Amino acid sequence: MSTTVHPRKTAAPKRVPMTSLRKTSLTAGVFYLITFISIPTLFLYGPVKGPNYIVGSGPDTQVLIGGLLEIIVALAGIGTAVTLYPVIKRQNQGVALGFVATRTLEAATIFAGVVSLLSIVSLRQSGVGPDALFTGQALAAGYSKTFLLGQALLPGINAVLLGSLMYKSRLVPRWLPTLGLIGAPIIFASVIAKYFGVYDEVSAWSGLAALPIAVWEFSLGVYLTVKGFKPCAITAEMTEEATPPADSVTA
Repeated sequence: MSTTVHPRKTAAPKRVPMTSLRKTSLTAGVFYLITFISIPTLFLYGPVKGPNYIVGSGPDTQVLIGGLLEIIVALAGIGTAVTLYPVIKRQNQGVALGFVATRTLEAATIFAGVVSLLSIVSLRQSGVGPDALFTGQALAAGYSKTFLLGQALLPGINAVLLGSLMYKSRLVPRWLPTLGLIGAPIIFASVIAKYFGVYDEVSAWSGLAALPIAVWEFSLGVYLTVKGFKPCAITAEMTEEATPPADSVTA
């Protein structure tokens, strides 16, 4: 008599559920990476900031695309702060609130700048004529100054606030927030130089001064997305709070 031996079925490995902390770090990381999608506006906004755009023939589409990208960036910026707040407030709640406030203020300045440029587009489409040249130039100048105080100055303040929290808490490797803490005074000096007309917003010096902050935010986004928070006192505390007591599990 032959006996048929059925192959033993192996149970499929169970997927380890993603913890709340990992979801938080992943969400914050993705938000940080999204904030870089507005880089093409450096080229998309070229025509609309020209002195005669408002009486020209366009183009309008690339300005509208740039505005949409900046709106997404503004919302993502708020998302980074709101997502990280429940974690970083355990290090220092006051500084964490300050980070949420400045990140929200940065988003507000982005919205204000977009409104200025979209207003130029609307005026051009309505056929206002040469009499509106001054208005168009004033709106374009308003965008430049809004950018200086919003997307240049505030990221430095954000780096000081969040960088100090990340450095002290050890939620990420310390070299990461060090980039932001080094870049903050550099971009502050650059903002002051541009404020007094030493060089323009679109210049090599301006780009070099903004580079450390950009590297800090991009590296933080990549690290939080790929690695998540490092084990530290804060993560241990939050994990313990999320773990049900042993007696409640057995019951």
